[in-house]
Amino acid sequence: MSTAKESTKRVTVTELARMKSEGEKISMLTAYDYTMATIIDRAGTDILLVGDSAANVMAGWDTTIPITVDHMIYHAASVKRAAKRAMVVVDMPFGSYQGNSIEAINSAVKIMKETSADALKLEGGVEIMESIERILSAGIPVMGHLGLTPQSINKFGGYSIRAKEDKEADRLISDALALEKAGVFAIVLEKIPATLAQKATNNLSIPTIGIGAGNKTDGQVLVIQDMLGMNQSFSPKFLRRYHNLHEEISGAVKNYINDVKSSDFPNEKEQY
Repeated sequence: MSTAKESTKRVTVTELARMKSEGEKISMLTAYDYTMATIIDRAGTDILLVGDSAANVMAGWDTTIPITVDHMIYHAASVKRAAKRAMVVVDMPFGSYQGNSIEAINSAVKIMKETSADALKLEGGVEIMESIERILSAGIPVMGHLGLTPQSINKFGGYSIRAKEDKEADRLISDALALEKAGVFAIVLEKIPATLAQKATNNLSIPTIGIGAGNKTDGQVLVIQDMLGMNQSFSPKFLRRYHNLHEEISGAVKNYINDVKSSDFPNEKEQY
């Protein structure tokens, strides 16, 4: 059984390809700040994803759409300073690459220069191919993202499962193959039927990383705040909570407040 590795050797696109070829699952978690990224990296996760989900979990927006390139740079630079082993992948935010490949390469170069990230992630298939190819031509590794693409949430009208119908499923496979041919090094498959995710994984030579896509993908990703139970309002079927930090943090804060109110904190040993 594969377990997290203690090696400090940096995870690269070559290492991810090896992991797929040898059947070793890839672990990816989101990170948005230095402290949390340090903990996750030391624990041995393979990829730290600086997701545009920071718009939701860090800033309180209902969608990922409001976050900007500069916001992503702030979070990504913080995470990159913490990462000693994990690959750091940064989401390109809404509006920074769709429909304009010149804007895409300018945004991509800015993010890479100001964060020292290892790779970028873009949502979409053939409709953004020109942007992907231009970014790849600059030597920047690109991770794809198909299925439920949160930046297109207004088009979808919600966060329901994608590609249930044959037409959309066929397009997803076609897009995945096109992304592979273009040169992306991995693809996130979000909230699609497990059988479709397995088909895509079997048809691709590059790794797939699932979220709500079953266990036949080459790896998995979760939002760290969801996985640790910090966010109690989000409970999709695919989420497994590994802790209940919401309860623990709330309890600790209440104990602190009580100690301050009662003048128990600080005591004589906690002062100069």
